[in-house]
Amino acid sequence: MSSSPLIVRKIFSQVEETRLVAGAADAGGPLRKVAVCAVLKNPYAGKGFVEDLSELVDASQEVGALLGAEAVRLLGAPVESYGKGGLVGTAGEQEHINAALTSVFGNAFREAIGGGKAWITSATKVSAPGAIIDVPLAFKDEVWVRSHYDAFEVRIPDAPLADELVVIAAVANRGRINARVGGLTVDEFRAGASS
Repeated sequence: MSSSPLIVRKIFSQVEETRLVAGAADAGGPLRKVAVCAVLKNPYAGKGFVEDLSELVDASQEVGALLGAEAVRLLGAPVESYGKGGLVGTAGEQEHINAALTSVFGNAFREAIGGGKAWITSATKVSAPGAIIDVPLAFKDEVWVRSHYDAFEVRIPDAPLADELVVIAAVANRGRINARVGGLTVDEFRAGASS
């Protein structure tokens, strides 16, 4: 991150591959989920209320591109689902991490993973190091595809420190294994989109 005013302490990645659910698999193969997290210095930590959060909004474009590219590399397959999330340390406020996850971040993240038409699901909270956050996932081209409603549990043992942000980009290669609650399917969406 050369031109960004944000200081990156570390990049943390988490990969999970599920092959069976309730002892059964389906024709879609393993479900692979990846979360890539940037642990950043929060430029607004300890400053009280700050009206203009544009420093985080503007710098988040580079963060989105970086995390998206690394997520694709670790996934090793086309992205079908995505989500974003974040944690802010106790010297900041939730709005700080939300500023790092606006459409500026989202558009760069989408471009890095090869596109996506649906809004990107999100979750944020104030926390201490080692907190757990469930990052929601949904099909990248149509939020109404129920088979892809999912989440990925993320935890970084030493982050966020009080003056830090953790920006998280999450992706998956498919929907839930053995999904069977109906609704619009990926195939139906693709058939409708091509007509």
